[in-house]
Amino acid sequence: MKRRNFISLIGASTLAAPLIATSGFITSRKFEGHFFPNLGFAYNALEPFIDARTMELHYDKHHRGYFTNFMNAAKGNDALNKPMPEIFASISNYTVAIRNMGGGFYNHTLFWENITPIKKEIPASLKTVIEKDFGSVPDFKDKFSTAAKKHFGSGWAWLSVNSSKTLFVSSTPNQDNPLMDIVAEKGIPLLALDVWEHAYYLLYQNRRADYVDVFWNIINWDAVEKRYEAALD
Repeated sequence: MKRRNFISLIGASTLAAPLIATSGFITSRKFEGHFFPNLGFAYNALEPFIDARTMELHYDKHHRGYFTNFMNAAKGNDALNKPMPEIFASISNYTVAIRNMGGGFYNHTLFWENITPIKKEIPASLKTVIEKDFGSVPDFKDKFSTAAKKHFGSGWAWLSVNSSKTLFVSSTPNQDNPLMDIVAEKGIPLLALDVWEHAYYLLYQNRRADYVDVFWNIINWDAVEKRYEAALD
């Protein structure tokens, strides 16, 4: 796999297309503006793991709300014409609204990309990297699940790759993500799990652990691998 400077990846364009299949990947294409992505599957496609009503509310109310509020907050400043990773790389210089709404917009887009109704296995090349950095796939899953289950309050669990090209697991509060200059562990996100209550409460009530456990049934590992390859390109 080819490698590229980590900082340039942080600033590369994402969310430049209206199709969710490409919106979260780090690409070299010219930034064309911020778009609300297509979901890519029916609301009920992830049942029984995530129910249709939760998907509808999560995507069309929560995510769309973050997008709309971000676009409003970005008016009159350079955030309107910058790709999200460039904004996040200096998020400490922006308003709280751009941090929260931009994070919610971007994080959810990655989340939709890395879930699928079609059962996927971890590609061999990605599995090898996971085994190298975590010891084994079960050890990685345990670490990721623990980060998601034990995160206090609303937030996200992440699998990311850092500037040393090493995979790591972390969690962030609210709508923060590893691309932001204010987080303790910085990197390029590969896999995201939303642990806000709106992501699971209708079906799982307060049982976040059950929701985290079923997440492994709907991961789009092909998308995760593409993000990893892009981070090394």
